[in-house]
Amino acid sequence: MDCSQQKGSVLLEGLIAILIFSMGILAIVGLQGAAIKTVADSQYRLEASFLTNRIVADMWTNPANINNYVYPGGGATALAPWVADVQARLPGVASNPPTITITGDAASGYTATIAVFWQAAGESTPHNFTSVSYININS
Repeated sequence: MDCSQQKGSVLLEGLIAILIFSMGILAIVGLQGAAIKTVADSQYRLEASFLTNRIVADMWTNPANINNYVYPGGGATALAPWVADVQARLPGVASNPPTITITGDAASGYTATIAVFWQAAGESTPHNFTSVSYININS
């Protein structure tokens, strides 16, 4: 084969190698972005779990006033520090406030349902974490 027919083949191979390498780098950058988003979502879910467990622990220690924990509603003043902490730890809570419902009675026990919502910047729908706990004041 004549050398004149192969002129530029090294350049072409180099350009193809750079293209393949660039696509690999772009894929790694995209994977890193997805990993950061997943870690952030995990952190928000962990915070929501901690916050719901904390309010359930408060209910367990104060069962006589369990109806004051309804939110929004009955416990708006007493729960103000907890709600402020939820707003400080999770994004978008101002437009998606938490809810606490209490059902049952003293004789059979209470069921507390706590739902915490958050919405990160740029997301169209809020995420939520819901905890359902049974609180028996007779034991």
